[in-house]
Amino acid sequence: MCHLLADLSFLFHLAFIIFVIMGAFLVWRWPWVTLPHLASVVWALAIEFLNVPCPLTPLEQMLLRKAGEEAYRGGFVDHYIVPLIYPDVGPHFHYEAGAFLLALNLVLYGLMIIRIRSQRSKR
Repeated sequence: MCHLLADLSFLFHLAFIIFVIMGAFLVWRWPWVTLPHLASVVWALAIEFLNVPCPLTPLEQMLLRKAGEEAYRGGFVDHYIVPLIYPDVGPHFHYEAGAFLLALNLVLYGLMIIRIRSQRSKR
């Protein structure tokens, strides 16, 4: 059972990361997603810039240990994602990832604001 819960924690963690990165695209279609997405982005930026721990990481690590497996060290992104994308990541990776996330969302939400204002001015 712990192994299944660890796998579910992994999937939820991955879904959260995808939502943080791609959620602004969902907002274009479903505006009600704005508040949960912005809250998720703020949380992700706190993790990247302020080194705030994500509660899902220790949960997954504990579940892995209870399932009799060895838990990874460090964070989820450092363990699963960085080795796939940037095997020789530098010490400033989290700042760069946070800056990219911030810039992406500023651009996408800025475009949405322009689109909304344009639609209102046509009326």
